[in-house]
Amino acid sequence: MSQQLDRSDSDREFGPRRGLWQRIKDVALMDVAVLVKGVDDAALEQFEERLLGADFGVSATLYLVDELNTESRKGKLRSAEDFRAFLAARVEQLLATERDRHLAVAASPPTVVLLVGVNGVGKTTTAARLARRLQAAGESVLLVAADTFRAGAIEQVEAWGTKLDVPVVSGAAGGDPAAVVFDAIEAASSRKLSHVIADTAGRLHTQGDLMAELEKVVRVAASRIDDAPHEVLLCLDATTGQNAVAQARVFGSRLPVTGLVVCKLDGTARGGVVVAVQRDLGVPIKFVGLGEGPDDLIPFDPHRFAEGLIS
Repeated sequence: MSQQLDRSDSDREFGPRRGLWQRIKDVALMDVAVLVKGVDDAALEQFEERLLGADFGVSATLYLVDELNTESRKGKLRSAEDFRAFLAARVEQLLATERDRHLAVAASPPTVVLLVGVNGVGKTTTAARLARRLQAAGESVLLVAADTFRAGAIEQVEAWGTKLDVPVVSGAAGGDPAAVVFDAIEAASSRKLSHVIADTAGRLHTQGDLMAELEKVVRVAASRIDDAPHEVLLCLDATTGQNAVAQARVFGSRLPVTGLVVCKLDGTARGGVVVAVQRDLGVPIKFVGLGEGPDDLIPFDPHRFAEGLIS
């Protein structure tokens, strides 16, 4: 991305507006005398409850509780600020990954990006925001209305295409989404465009026909271009809590998910789901959605997120 984009992103706030810190201030851990003496079982239990309530999930919660107990017994946490800094550092550590958080780039254009996820999580808006980011970085984009299950979804992508002055390939309602994606890749190749961004159907993730449909889209893309799709981004709604983790498991078991986009992250105090989904699925969070505007898709930064969550 361009330096201009990076500078504007640095001014954006990561994490929920009400951080986890607000949810644990009333725990006895905040008392300096308790911290100096050592954290007792009752305080650890309260801490565990707060983490689970913030949707960190069992695995991450048990890790953080164990780390707190260990550090406390070593006498390293002697003030509320010590505790805050410790917690932010451990959350950042949980979000660490060796996998690249940058958007993949095809060896030969176009780069094909599929957005997947259930209805209502923000796939179509994410597709438009990603297109806008790429435009600002000097790239050329083609949007694909591959959700042929809903006529309204096709109209929404076409409306975004008009607004962003981006070409759109769409099929008829009820048509074959894999065929639409194939036609889009053909069109992008002939026009020498750099990116294809496809919005896909989002019926309930428990419906087998949807998953089979998406698997076909992946196969057809790969048949047209080697290594395509270069990104399969799973969009999740942060406000749905542990249901987002369940969705991630189902999509991850059937599709080659390469990254996560956590939408609607602003305005929720349950930001631990960000930790839970990355830890559970094992793929990096690449972007977060922080608002409703076309520029509200931001590259994910673990450090800034952890500081925003624990502040």
